Amino acid sequence: MFKKIAIFGVGLIGGSFALALRKAGAVEQVVGVGRTIATLARAKELGIIDVMSTSVEEALCNVDLVLIAAPVAQTGAILASIRPHLQPGTVVTDAGSTKSDVVVAARKALGDKIAQFVPGHPIAGRESNGPDAAIADLYVGKKVVLAALPENTTQDVSRVADAWRQCGAVIHQLTPEKHDRIFAAVSHLPHLLAYALVDDIAKKPHADLLFQYAASGFRDFTRIAGSSPEMWRDITLANQAALLEELDSYTARLTQLRSLLASGDGQAIEAVYANAQHARLNWIRTIEAAEAHNKQGGD
Repeated sequence: MFKKIAIFGVGLIGGSFALALRKAGAVEQVVGVGRTIATLARAKELGIIDVMSTSVEEALCNVDLVLIAAPVAQTGAILASIRPHLQPGTVVTDAGSTKSDVVVAARKALGDKIAQFVPGHPIAGRESNGPDAAIADLYVGKKVVLAALPENTTQDVSRVADAWRQCGAVIHQLTPEKHDRIFAAVSHLPHLLAYALVDDIAKKPHADLLFQYAASGFRDFTRIAGSSPEMWRDITLANQAALLEELDSYTARLTQLRSLLASGDGQAIEAVYANAQHARLNWIRTIEAAEAHNKQGGD
């Protein structure tokens, strides 16, 4: 049970965290801290938070846990505002999609209080944003990666992990560097590609005609292009080096496929498609097996 938690950013991620803890009966009071009163007021109206606050000092008074669920580019400034009011015993974590840059920002902002910051990343989301998008079961069966620092105590890491477990999540641990390399490939690159495809079609002179005939395949491939441009701009730039490596690798594969297409090499094209199909089917089976295991009470 957390007596009081503070959430910076009460949209989809932060709002769902609060709703999940409420549903689990794991929190007594939730304080929301945000950039706009209107957003905070909506979060209170929806029952996500109990108290609206524009004062960091007020929000951090006697708080057990702080979650930063704002765009990653804001993390450093938020941590800097927290530091003067960070009391002993308070644990701070984040929900950012990149970790190496967040750790650098945290060390600069928190200084000798860095041990109280446990970096995290919930692997869950929807393409909608804001308090109205928040749902209590967003994290059920989903992974949450903790990128614990050498300075973190085992107790503080466990407190953050326990909070996410109360939300229904499954805890994994990675170093910040390994986290960023992995998610550059399987999350950040797909978002970049989806945005690029939709932007390309939207700028064609006959875009209206193209969108008229776009069906479920296009919808499924580009679903993530409906995500927050501000958030994904920050993620793209924050993980620049790893994302450039993945983009170069993908560009090389596209160049190879273009060559096969230009030469009419159907057998080679089919081999690429078959390998991709096989890999995806294995991945889906793994996911389904893990979900079934979790429903049966597995770890």
